[in-house]
Amino acid sequence: MTTLKLKNWSADDKPRELIKLSEYRDWLCNLKQQIKTGQIKAALSVNSQMIMLYWELGKQIAEKQEEAKWGSGFIEQLSKDLREEFPDMTGFSYNNLLRMKNFYQFYSPVIGETTEESNLAQLVPNLQQYDNQRNTSCEQIGYKLALIPWGHHVKIMQKTKDLQQALFYINKTIENNWSRAVLEYQIETNLYSRQGKAVTNFNLTLPAPQSDLAYEMMKDPYNFNFLHLSEKVKETDLEKALIQHISHFLPELGIGFAYMGRQFSLKVGESEYRTDLLFYHTRLKCYVIIELKTKKFEPEFIGKLNFYITVINKLVKDAHDKPTIGILLCKNKNNYAVEFSLKDVNNPIGVSSFRYTELADEIKAVLPAEEELQNKLLDFEREHDHSKTQKLER
Repeated sequence: MTTLKLKNWSADDKPRELIKLSEYRDWLCNLKQQIKTGQIKAALSVNSQMIMLYWELGKQIAEKQEEAKWGSGFIEQLSKDLREEFPDMTGFSYNNLLRMKNFYQFYSPVIGETTEESNLAQLVPNLQQYDNQRNTSCEQIGYKLALIPWGHHVKIMQKTKDLQQALFYINKTIENNWSRAVLEYQIETNLYSRQGKAVTNFNLTLPAPQSDLAYEMMKDPYNFNFLHLSEKVKETDLEKALIQHISHFLPELGIGFAYMGRQFSLKVGESEYRTDLLFYHTRLKCYVIIELKTKKFEPEFIGKLNFYITVINKLVKDAHDKPTIGILLCKNKNNYAVEFSLKDVNNPIGVSSFRYTELADEIKAVLPAEEELQNKLLDFEREHDHSKTQKLER
């Protein structure tokens, strides 16, 4: 019997020495045919079809190791054979084949709950006509797996701890159309543990659809680590810093926030009041006031924010806008005290904490301001260009 010797056979694989060449060749031939015409039925440049292919490859690799008792060594040979057969296709490296196997093994427990085949292609036979309201959970998950790029899947598998977290980030990626960089940022800042954790009265002050959306919008704590501020920072300084870094601030707030202004003026009779930050939420269709407090939560903060919400509702919003929402961000808080403070408040308010990178005052004092640093860089560039010009003239 002709046999195929495999390299890099792992120490615990059985049998270690040989695999029947005919068995491997038959399987490889069938696998190549599947890649060419069998289950793919479309160009592999289409992401959903590629994800289904990777699922099928991962499934067969896992099954061959389990049923045929092939060890991990054959994956290196498979990588070589597939790259020779499909030289214009990327994705068949040894490491990526291992990722395909992990992809299948990671999600197959939930995909396979109601199907014997655990076949992603069967769960999503026609992605263009798929009804997103189907009730079968495994079909919903199979459909969603095929919607995001492979690079996103790799990041999620590398950085999440369990299936529940992974599915959370898949849903959020689809919902918000995250790039891979944004997805990685959200995982690293632990959005899974922060989202929907704020103390609010939304369930008592907003109708059901809006209250659920508003609650999901909230995080606790908010991550402002892109700011480097003194530990004794003033609230006005914090406002300015957030607006100066609006490109980082808006993604942290979440999708749908449109910036309306800082220190937004509210004229009530002969008196003038100013909110810290005012936004309009394009999904909730309402104004959102954000008040910043650089110290621990105190119950009187709620009264002031509640007043601002009432004024916005009466003087700013129109008939098409939904009720204004208030968000109070404090350096830290006691959730029990917050719950008592919100108990009899009729306007929707959520209270969260926030964090930023703190620098001791003595360190902050010796660091150049951002504008000063930019000016020094410009001066350096001018001097460098001048020196270059002088050398060329010589």
